Amino acid sequence: MKTQFDYLVIGSGIAGLTFALKAANSGTVAIVTKKDKLETSTNYAQGGIASVFGSDDSFQLHIEDTLKAGDGLCHPDVVELVVKNGPDRIRDLVSLGVEFNRGGESAAAFDLGREGGHSRNRILHAHDATGRAVEHVLMAAAEAHPNIAIFENHLVLDLIIQHRSMNIGSTSMFQQDICRGAYVFDITENEIHCFLANSVLLCTGGAGKVYLYTSNPDVATGDGLAIAYRAGAKLANLEFVQFHPTCLYHPLAKNYLISEAVRGEGARLIDRRGRAFMEKYHPLKDLAFRDIVARAIDTEMKSSGDDCVFLDISRRDSDFIKERFPNIYRKCLSLGIDITQDPIPVVPAAHYMCGGIVTNAHGQTTIQNLYALGECACTGLHGANRLASNSLLEAMIFADQAALHCAANLEAWRSRTLPGVPDFSAKVAQRGSANNEMVLIAHNWDIIRRLMWNYVGIVRTDKRLALALTHIAQIRMEIREHMPKIPLNSDLVELQGLALVAELIIRCAVQRKESRGLHYNLDHPQKDDDSRIKDTIVTKNPAEEFFSFIPVKTDEPVYSAGQALSFRHR
Repeated sequence: MKTQFDYLVIGSGIAGLTFALKAANSGTVAIVTKKDKLETSTNYAQGGIASVFGSDDSFQLHIEDTLKAGDGLCHPDVVELVVKNGPDRIRDLVSLGVEFNRGGESAAAFDLGREGGHSRNRILHAHDATGRAVEHVLMAAAEAHPNIAIFENHLVLDLIIQHRSMNIGSTSMFQQDICRGAYVFDITENEIHCFLANSVLLCTGGAGKVYLYTSNPDVATGDGLAIAYRAGAKLANLEFVQFHPTCLYHPLAKNYLISEAVRGEGARLIDRRGRAFMEKYHPLKDLAFRDIVARAIDTEMKSSGDDCVFLDISRRDSDFIKERFPNIYRKCLSLGIDITQDPIPVVPAAHYMCGGIVTNAHGQTTIQNLYALGECACTGLHGANRLASNSLLEAMIFADQAALHCAANLEAWRSRTLPGVPDFSAKVAQRGSANNEMVLIAHNWDIIRRLMWNYVGIVRTDKRLALALTHIAQIRMEIREHMPKIPLNSDLVELQGLALVAELIIRCAVQRKESRGLHYNLDHPQKDDDSRIKDTIVTKNPAEEFFSFIPVKTDEPVYSAGQALSFRHR
């Protein structure tokens, strides 16, 4: 199947849906998502969205809090753009039907919470399931829109990149890369399809599953980062992985986050003996920035030998706790923990990628007609550490910016003739009798996640990073060697991407010879403000090769430059 749309959106979280709804007013939109359409990180976001609505708040205060959290690496112009456009984007959600909690300064005002690093109450929330409330409203609107088509269980294999040589003056030339679409694996039908588009939007979320412990859903395997890198896009600052301080520690609780809003409402972190410890680490105590709290918990666990610490909100009124955090209350109660009386066992877990695919203020990447939005993008907003609840805000702002930019250029893009692209719509051949090789996927997946947790986690050293780089190179070589023996399946595709993203995180971490924000290296414990390295950049080496899932035909004007399937303009 070969289909063509004005816009191809890869991912169905808040970034992709917000863009789709706005762009659908100017053209046709395809939303491709590799699992169920609601299986996104947005759907699991508990805390809320930061925006200035309180009478004691201001844009300047929100800007200052964001810059302080980013530890010197935020782009001030981007921070200002996001903060000042926040209220309008919140009003967009309200107009669509998102019901944020009310009853703040007046009955009609928003009930604004506070989270770590914020100097004012500015977190809009829908109880403790804000992401779910937003996701369901946006998805309902997208499903009802006549210009939007949604393709579930469709996994993007690679981008289609057109390379054009263009003359400058009489002698010089430069190479221009243009994204023309993507090859997509229909998991249900076991077919590869070709989606062409005038612009492609990567809204694929983060890569929390590269770590052993994470708050992210299983879909967070860094797909967008991997395919953008293979296509030649620039990535930056991947060493800044945010570890959320409080993930529920229980053998029957998988990836369950205890929202930072719990600490915002007065919960205290305590050790097994009931002693509060955050005052030893920061004046803001339990409401310090996430990197500080996560390192403090890690330090306490290592020094005591305990498996976890505890979060205690039992001093608040029980009715208030049940009303403010109904989902957390029910989840913990199902595991035998009554949070109105008992402290909650918690550990840090990989939560958010502050680096990603480099973009400008319109969401454009370094490849023409390719955009990146949401967690997979590196916009300059977060710097070395994301301020709590700025993520959903960023996704909405840049989705709006990208939609405006795309609509302004759509007619010019439509006037260009797309060169012919091979259409692979036949059933995918089952390569070999590889059932006995499938164990390699599970084994390598586990090895990567343990390697990253132990060597490239909350606290790092030069030796650990060097060992991690050596080990991941060996793992990637083994994966490439055995891929031809294994039938194409989503686990295999995700494994290849996960291994690549792990290596890119390590490469970025090796470059940064200082401790800043989320990157803490015991061999370089101080910040180096005189260093020339402000952003750690990684781009594909032209000689770098990747295993291709696409059955390239030699009689077509197509060649495989690594995994990034490309075609020459003729």
